[in-house]
Amino acid sequence: MPRPVLLAVSHGTANTHGAAAIAALVARVREALPDVDVREAFVDVQQPDAAVLAPTIDGPLVIVPLLLSSGFHVHHDLHGIAKTRPQTRIADPLGPDPRLAEVLADRLPEGAESVVLAVAGSRDPRSLADAEGMAKLLRARIPASVELAYLAARQPDLPTALKRHPEAVVSTYLLAHGYFFDLASRQAGGREISAPLLDGGPVPQPLVDLVVERYERALL
Repeated sequence: MPRPVLLAVSHGTANTHGAAAIAALVARVREALPDVDVREAFVDVQQPDAAVLAPTIDGPLVIVPLLLSSGFHVHHDLHGIAKTRPQTRIADPLGPDPRLAEVLADRLPEGAESVVLAVAGSRDPRSLADAEGMAKLLRARIPASVELAYLAARQPDLPTALKRHPEAVVSTYLLAHGYFFDLASRQAGGREISAPLLDGGPVPQPLVDLVVERYERALL
């Protein structure tokens, strides 16, 4: 009997480099799960739209959010699909997770003593605990202070956090290049800023392992 289809759903981006980096992650997951039909979809900007594609897939389906926290897209868009499509499971989002902290730490310059962790931000209160949890994991990973800043919806915003910590390096807790990375770059005002989790180079193995684990755990 074939295993459930894995539908990897990201936000979507108009940035071609960011889109290619996320597609590369999905391709690596496909290689890691040769007995699983792995497909890609989006909740915004790009096609195919997850809500349109999911009903056309036959049989059991696991949707793995390529999203870094709980929020509107997970609880409204993706769980909305599960409510109307039988045999559909929604895996946990990617973050927070120690493997993301590992990749974030690798992106930082050696010797950084102060870090502002820039997250996208969401009005959904469930996302706050996820952001704070990720900051806690990064603090446990590196010998530096770590403060949170939000690129939308929440305070402190990045300019405010950098006024408080002018010596800080900006760590971008973002999946790939796109709107929020460009915003963070502008708001950083010339300060050093790390690449997103997927920077266009080789896909970090911890991210592949994380997506695979989210799929497998959703089947338990």
